[in-house]
Amino acid sequence: MDSAPGSDPVGQAGQVYVSDTVRTAVKILIVGHFAVGKTTFVGTLSEIRPLRTEETMTQASETVDDLAGSPDKTTTTVAMDFGRLTLSEQLVLYLFGAPGQKRFTPLWKDMLNGALGALVLADTRRLDQSFDIMGLLEEHGMPYAVAVNQFDGAPVFPAAEIREALDLLPETPLVTCDARHPASSTEALISLVEYLMTRTSQERR
Repeated sequence: MDSAPGSDPVGQAGQVYVSDTVRTAVKILIVGHFAVGKTTFVGTLSEIRPLRTEETMTQASETVDDLAGSPDKTTTTVAMDFGRLTLSEQLVLYLFGAPGQKRFTPLWKDMLNGALGALVLADTRRLDQSFDIMGLLEEHGMPYAVAVNQFDGAPVFPAAEIREALDLLPETPLVTCDARHPASSTEALISLVEYLMTRTSQERR
């Protein structure tokens, strides 16, 4: 017999409805430059079928979308990715993946509304492309953590060098992850959640 919606164990893939025990829902942004792995990250972690707004790339985008480091990429997000992850019986995260191209900046600003924080995905082959993303978050006072997505064949640098290259504040979390692997992606997301909880605790003192 099939289980009724919502009766599955918390966090089980395919559970359509949020458990009755959930008391806190948090909006988290998954951001980063074009082709850094945001859609993959959201799809890897979402316990429900993720909403994706990908379209096939055409020749019209060749002059505006930098495919350096991702020559095989054939689709691009044109609105957002959406997924859900239950962290505990009382806490659920709603994951919003934002498109990385500059032309979608107005959409970005709308997505910032109501978000508690952001996870910035970065690529060691194109660290400089993360500056605009982090600058926009800082402009709107949005706390964030940085997760370096480990692409096959990408150069590996010590965390201290990456932190210096990105000019991160000492308290900004910096981790590595593989957006294709659930355990690795979960650890990256937890680093952000723990950071947000610490900030909230400090602000209440």
